Amino acid sequence: MAYPTTKPDDATELTWEIAQLFPAQGHWCEEEYLALDTNHLIELSHGQLEVLPMPTQSHQLLVIALFELLLNFVREGQLGTVLLAPMRVQLSPGKFREPDILFMRAEHDDRRSDRFWEGADLVMEIVCPDDPERDKVTKRREYAQAGIPEYWIVDPTNASITVLTLRGQEYALHAEFVTGETASSVLLEGFRVDVSDVFSEARR
Repeated sequence: MAYPTTKPDDATELTWEIAQLFPAQGHWCEEEYLALDTNHLIELSHGQLEVLPMPTQSHQLLVIALFELLLNFVREGQLGTVLLAPMRVQLSPGKFREPDILFMRAEHDDRRSDRFWEGADLVMEIVCPDDPERDKVTKRREYAQAGIPEYWIVDPTNASITVLTLRGQEYALHAEFVTGETASSVLLEGFRVDVSDVFSEARR
């Protein structure tokens, strides 16, 4: 999401004046980012705004299916709080992401606020087919550096769920689960997801 540094010849004066109220790319601070009021999913990385693509129906159905399973499990055990995007998560000073699904243990409630969470204990991302590297490489590195204990990568292209668990400063592969298998959590003992059932929801 780049803001122009010179006025386009065909720009109306009103539009240009509004654009001038916002920082240029690379110069956004946390408070300016947190003050944004929009229905777009927007992340902040070192002064740069990153506008995420509008979710598809299949993406949303996957999110809802996983969210409901995790929410029911967490509620039954009174284990903490589960939310889905949009909810900002601060990974480090100047870096915010909006995971598709996020969980925080009850004992870490002090890291939650109305505006954003400071990290999380488990996050899930549905891989975007247009930019799979973002979820599989970039966010894998960032979530590990932020100390998030578990990361689920849900890939609709091959109907797989990859569960990663934190080992030191990097994620180790717990397992990659495919159709016909049951994905399991390391962090939440007993939390299991039927891979076939989850992806069938996205094809409704």
